[in-house]
Amino acid sequence: MERLRIGIVRVITTETAGLLEAHAVMLRRVFPCIDTVSACIPDQPEGVFDKATETSATPKVVSVAAELARKGAAAVIVSCCADPGVEDARALVDIPVIGAGSAVSAVALACAARIGVLGIGFGAPTVMRDILGRRMVGYAVPVGVRTTRDLFGEDCLRECIKSARSLVDMGAEAICLGCTGMSTTGVAVRLREELKIPVIDPLMAAGGVALTAILQERVK
Repeated sequence: MERLRIGIVRVITTETAGLLEAHAVMLRRVFPCIDTVSACIPDQPEGVFDKATETSATPKVVSVAAELARKGAAAVIVSCCADPGVEDARALVDIPVIGAGSAVSAVALACAARIGVLGIGFGAPTVMRDILGRRMVGYAVPVGVRTTRDLFGEDCLRECIKSARSLVDMGAEAICLGCTGMSTTGVAVRLREELKIPVIDPLMAAGGVALTAILQERVK
């Protein structure tokens, strides 16, 4: 099968190759039919975690997405659950542009009727709230987490489990991760083991949606 090239926009600025390529490596492991090209936006060392950083990221994401399209990507994933710049990028390029927030929300709705969102900011990203609507039963943030850089370590893992359990207590039948930094840490696997309910990873959701979008374009 032809390998399908997907561009990945990282919204945390880094010159470390391992961090830049982390999401690409994860996607290629799960979807061996894809190839990837990654790029990060400039001047956002802490990524996107509130309205101000989301607003700042938007034009940068559009520029990077356009560059990845010029490099031959058949689709672009914006690896951020706030979906900064996604709508503007869609208006600029003629390939699918998939936001992790809209993708994870759509997949969660396909898996359960009552969704809890585990995130990092003061509230769930707007795009996720809009899509989930009344089926979102609650939102929780692990203690001590403010930005994506706070998500690493065993202490944070324990807090993620506690917060996810609180969402189950609210009636959640599935957990929707509201930050792609949680994809980097692989917390979805541990949460599934602990809670025994679906836990939807935003990076994997975006990869699946991007792949579907590419293949549907080729159906004649």
